[in-house]
Amino acid sequence: MNALRSLSLATGLVLAIVVSAQQKAPFTYPDMLMLDRISGLAVDPAGTTALFTVRATDMEKNRGVSTLWMKDLVDPKKPEAKVPAGEGGAGDVQWLADGSAFYFLSGRGEGGTTQVWKADAKGTTATQVTRLPLDVQAYHVARDGSGVVVALSVYPDCGADAIACTQERLKANEGVKASGHVYDRVFMRHWDTWKDGTRNHLYYVSLKEANAQPVPLMAGFDGDCPTMPFGGSEDFTLSKDGRTVYFSVRVAGKTEPWSTNFDLFSVPVSGGAAKNLTGGNPAWDAQPMISPDGTRLAYKAMKRPGYEADRFQLKVMDLPTGAVTDVAPTWDRSPSGLAWSRDGKSLLVTADDIGKHRLFRIDLKTSVVTPLSTDGHLDAFAETPKGFVFQKSGLSGPAQLYASAPKAKLIDQGATVLTQVNASLKDKAFGAYEQFSFPGWNNETVYGYVLKPANYTEGKKYPVAFLIHGGPQGSFGDAWSYRWNPQTYAGQGFGVVMIDFHGSTGYGQAFTDAINEHWGDRPLEDLQKGLAFALGKYPFLDGGNVAALGASYGGFMINWIAGVWNEPFKALVSHCGIFDTRAMGYSTEELWFTDWENGGSVFSKPANYETFNPLLHAGKWRVPMLVIHGDKDFRVPLTQGIGTFTACQAKGIESKYLRFPDENHWVLKPQNSMQWHTEVFGWLEKHIGGGR
Repeated sequence: MNALRSLSLATGLVLAIVVSAQQKAPFTYPDMLMLDRISGLAVDPAGTTALFTVRATDMEKNRGVSTLWMKDLVDPKKPEAKVPAGEGGAGDVQWLADGSAFYFLSGRGEGGTTQVWKADAKGTTATQVTRLPLDVQAYHVARDGSGVVVALSVYPDCGADAIACTQERLKANEGVKASGHVYDRVFMRHWDTWKDGTRNHLYYVSLKEANAQPVPLMAGFDGDCPTMPFGGSEDFTLSKDGRTVYFSVRVAGKTEPWSTNFDLFSVPVSGGAAKNLTGGNPAWDAQPMISPDGTRLAYKAMKRPGYEADRFQLKVMDLPTGAVTDVAPTWDRSPSGLAWSRDGKSLLVTADDIGKHRLFRIDLKTSVVTPLSTDGHLDAFAETPKGFVFQKSGLSGPAQLYASAPKAKLIDQGATVLTQVNASLKDKAFGAYEQFSFPGWNNETVYGYVLKPANYTEGKKYPVAFLIHGGPQGSFGDAWSYRWNPQTYAGQGFGVVMIDFHGSTGYGQAFTDAINEHWGDRPLEDLQKGLAFALGKYPFLDGGNVAALGASYGGFMINWIAGVWNEPFKALVSHCGIFDTRAMGYSTEELWFTDWENGGSVFSKPANYETFNPLLHAGKWRVPMLVIHGDKDFRVPLTQGIGTFTACQAKGIESKYLRFPDENHWVLKPQNSMQWHTEVFGWLEKHIGGGR
C-alpha cells in the first residue's frame, strides 16, 4: 500500500482505511487505476500459444503503457512471459495461417509512425514489414503472408496518388499561420475531433517484392474504413485466397450525420471499382467474416435506418451466388463479437443477455442457439483444436485468461485460469453482489444488481450509491469497468444499486425499443420501482442516505429526476448529462441519434424535444449536485454541462463544476481519473456519509 498511499497523497487524497486483523483492505479506486489491463487475445492456429496485451498505468507520464505477453497453452503451468519482440509497443496481433509467425502494429520505427511488424512464432525477433509515410490505422495480413491490407488516413480528393498528396498537403499545412477552417458539411466534428478532410482508406501492399507500391482500394471514396471514431480491423477482411477485400463503409456525402447506412463492398487487391454487396439494405451492414472454406461471408445487419441501437441480425452470404441466408432470425438478442467455428458449421457470437455478456454457438443448418458461457462478461475468445481460450471479467474482478475444460458444454465452468495478472487482488476485499428482478413499467420484469460494501458488517446500514447507466441502450450488469466501477463504491463503504431500465440491452429488442420517445417516463418508473424494491429487500441499504449518479443518458436522468423525483436523494452527480434536449438536437454531431430518440428532428418536431426536457423543470431543483464535463465532448456539447451548473447556481443550490479541458465524453487520462474519483467520492462522503 505504500506506493498507493504516496500516489493518493500526491493527488491531495487522504485515504483513511482502518482494517482489522481479520479483514482485508477494501478495493478502492486508486487500486483500480493501477491495475494491469488485459486485452487483445490472439491464439495461434494450433492452439499452442496465446498472445495478449497488458496495459500498465504510468501515473508520472499520465498515460497507459502497453506490452505484449505470451502464454504457453501446451504447458499452462509456465507463467505468462513478456514477448521480447513486443518491446517498444505492440498491439493488434494476427497470426499467419500456418502459425510460423505473427504480425502486430507498433510505432517504434523510424519517423515514429505506426507500421506493421512481423515476429517469429516465439516472439524473439521482430522486423518491420511496412514503411509508409502515414500511420497504419488497422490491417489484415493474407493467410500466407503474401500481402497486407492497411488503413491509412488520406485526403480522398487527392485521387489515386493520395498517400504522397496527403503527405505533401499535411506538410504544407504546417506553415499556414491562419487558424480558420472552412466547412461545407454539418459533420464538422465527431466525438472529440474537428474533421480535417481526411478519410480512412484501404490499401493493399504486396509483401512478395521489395518496395511494392500500395494499391488504393477506395480511391476517391467518400467514407471511412475503419469507421470513425471506434472502428478497427473488424470492419474489413481478406478472402481466403488473399485476392479480394471485403469492407464495411458508410458513403458520407452531406447526409452523414443522419445516416447509419453502412454497406458491405468487395474489391480485388489489384484495385478497381468496389462492388456494393448490400445496397438493398438502407440500414447498417457490418463486420464481414470469411468462412474457413472461403466460400461464405458472415456479417451483421440492422433493418431500421437511422437507429443505431436496432437489433443486429446475423446473415451469411454465399459468395459464388450472392444468396443471403438469415441465421437464427427469431433469436431476440443483438450479437456483438462474431467468428466462425473451426468446422464452418456454426457461428460463434457474444451478446448481452439479462445483465451478462455471454458466448453463444449458432448452428447454421438449424439456427439452434446454444449458450457457451454463464455469467460475467466474455471479453474475447478463440476456438482451438483443444477447446476454447478466452478472456473473461465481471463484477468480481478484471479480465484474466482462461482455458475451457475438455468437452465442457459451458466453457467457463471448470475452466483453468491461465494468467495471474493483478495477483495482489487476492488480498483485497470486494463487495458481494446479487442480481434481482421486480415488476417495472407496464408490469414487465426488470432486472438490477445490488452490491454490499466491502467488509460488510451484518446488521449495519450503509449509504447508497444509485448508479444510472448511459447509452441509453446499454447495461450496468455483471461486467468490469475502469470508469464506472461499482466495486470502487463498495470499497468506499457504499451499498450500490443499479437498474437495467427499459431501453437497456440484453432483454430483447422490444425492451430496448421501449425507451424511444420515452426518455423520461418508462425508464424513470423502472428506476423508481427498482430503488424502492431494493431498499425494501436489502436491509443493509440506508434509504435515508441515497445519492444518484449517472453519465451521458445517465447524466440526463440525473438532471431529469432533479426536477421530477428528487425526494429520495441527498446528493446528485451529473457527468456529461443533457440539460436542454432541444439544444442537444441541433448541436450534437451524430444527429441520427437525437432524431430517432425524439421521433424526428428538432426542426420538424420541436415539441417532442420539450416532452422530457430537464431545463423546463429546473425550477424544482433543490438537491446538491456535482456537475462534470469535458471540453472535448462533442457528443453532449460542453454548454449542456455549463447550463446544468448555471441552473444550480442561479437557484442557490449547493453545487460544483468539475471541468476537464483535455477530456471528451469519457475521462481517460490516469491523473484526471484520479481527480474525478476524488471529487465524486468526496461529494458523496459529504452528503450521505461513508460506510466504513
